[in-house]
Amino acid sequence: MGGSPTGGISADAVAVQADAVRAGGALVVVGDVVTDVVAVHTEPLAPATDTAARIRILPGGAGANAACWAARADPSAGRRGAEVRLLARVGAEWAGWHERALAAAGVRAHLVVDPVEPTGTVVALVDKDTERTFLTDSGAALRLCPADWMPALLDGAAHLHLSGYLYFAEGSRELAGLALGSALARGVPVSVDPASAGFLATVGVKRFLKAADGASVLLPNEDEARLLAGTEDVAAAAAALSRRFPLVVVTRGAAGALVAEGGAVTAEVPGEPARAVDSTGAGDAFTGGFLAARLAGAPPVAAAGAGCRAGALAVTRLGGRPA
Repeated sequence: MGGSPTGGISADAVAVQADAVRAGGALVVVGDVVTDVVAVHTEPLAPATDTAARIRILPGGAGANAACWAARADPSAGRRGAEVRLLARVGAEWAGWHERALAAAGVRAHLVVDPVEPTGTVVALVDKDTERTFLTDSGAALRLCPADWMPALLDGAAHLHLSGYLYFAEGSRELAGLALGSALARGVPVSVDPASAGFLATVGVKRFLKAADGASVLLPNEDEARLLAGTEDVAAAAAALSRRFPLVVVTRGAAGALVAEGGAVTAEVPGEPARAVDSTGAGDAFTGGFLAARLAGAPPVAAAGAGCRAGALAVTRLGGRPA
């Protein structure tokens, strides 16, 4: 993508947008919808033979999961769920199933049906420590393109969130730039979840950072933050990234999250205790909980606490969506 998608908006203006919350405004998520095949195995994988596992087929996708968690009410904070719109691309064979699942979660889905590729599929292998390994076939998910963009999605929007998976293919990366530029032109702040350290390494850190320029919130996990900042020290990575993105929140699993603003770590938010079953989607849950809290007017640290509560709840059940 040539040039910055910010359309010449100054860094100061972007920083102001980081704190902008429109009462009653919608959260718009552009990202991925996939079918998750979650296999939980308590014994190590046995090469060339069988390993017993508990296997479920569930709706997933980082963007879709975050949208569902944002739409969920948070009774502990006395907060209703956000109004959430989602733009994604799926294959024809799973389109109806995914649309119904999103509607049941309170998400208004705009699903583009791909005429060629099937819905993306992720096989999540979850071991006895709830650590997961993903096998990913992106399918239709990364075939989103500028022609799929719907400017009306931003009508009455308070925030745009972009799933990092968009940045790992040329067409969807162009769409992400178009959506980001459109949002900033309307004064709508933007957040980005880098999504995958493995894919970030493949696409290149410089390319990703340039494409995400203009976002006011970055939501990486520890591995992604280290890779993007080029340092093994997570706190130093968070601080460095917050010189480029006004608000950076680094998720740390059970350890909670780091909040960084203006080049310094401003808070360490503790994690919530949970009896983990499957960590798939915990980061997406954090993102959804965090964004919903911000839209309700919570400052960054309180919003990170809401994200931690959502992430802790997510790991107690299979899959990446709220019940």
